Amino acid sequence: MASIIESAWQYLITHFSDFQLACLGSFFLHEGVFFLSGLPFMFLERVGWLSKYKIQAKNNTRAAQEKCIARLLLYHFGVNLPMLLLSYPVFRFMGMRSNLPLPSWEVILTQIIVYFILEDFIFYWGHRILHTKWLYKHVHSIHHEYATPFGVTSEYAHPAEILFLGFATIFGPAITGPHLITLWLWMSLRILETVEAHSGYHFPWSLSNFIPLYGGADFHDYHHRLLYTKSGNYSSTFTYMDRIFGTDIGYRKLKALKNTKVEASSEQKKRGV
Repeated sequence: MASIIESAWQYLITHFSDFQLACLGSFFLHEGVFFLSGLPFMFLERVGWLSKYKIQAKNNTRAAQEKCIARLLLYHFGVNLPMLLLSYPVFRFMGMRSNLPLPSWEVILTQIIVYFILEDFIFYWGHRILHTKWLYKHVHSIHHEYATPFGVTSEYAHPAEILFLGFATIFGPAITGPHLITLWLWMSLRILETVEAHSGYHFPWSLSNFIPLYGGADFHDYHHRLLYTKSGNYSSTFTYMDRIFGTDIGYRKLKALKNTKVEASSEQKKRGV
């Protein structure tokens, strides 16, 4: 497996420049992972399949979905792509490389764990700041236009927010200067996580059912349903920051209440009531 990956990577670095791989390669990888993982949730909502796993009963209109896609394409090509092109010298300065040999899996895994920790910390405070009155009204309210989120709404946001919270994602790689393959893997995992968190579906196989402190769709969907002053659940991937600072109290009370009702219902069925 390792030799196949190295051979494929050798092909890439032989036929494309560092600039093309780091900027254009990263952009098109982002677009592919984002839309291939996000669009199925929009389709599920539209046709009504797997509705028993949908967190909210409400559905978005076709016009609302199409508006989201159109705005996303504008932001991706008008904001994300230029920022990637401009950031290349910074990453070169920080030590990012694309040559062989590839880093070991131990190095890649360690760096990605560090990136998740740093991203969670920075995102939490940045997101919480965006929920202050002025910033919410003028910036973050765009993201909350979709009270019933679906996959691709994860990146539906004001350009200023894209840059503001994008800093949390890019901070770890910027200070460590990783190999490009590590950056691509980190970027892909981060996209998959945020798309799932905005999917609007909580499945039996959702990661939040198996990984402690993993947020997921149920955790973040609660955030979208409430008014900005009372939302809480500001975390990105893992929920420990909300737990530490008590900004998930409302969510935990609601979960406890639901669990009590489920247990009561199960007990009644056992008794044949």
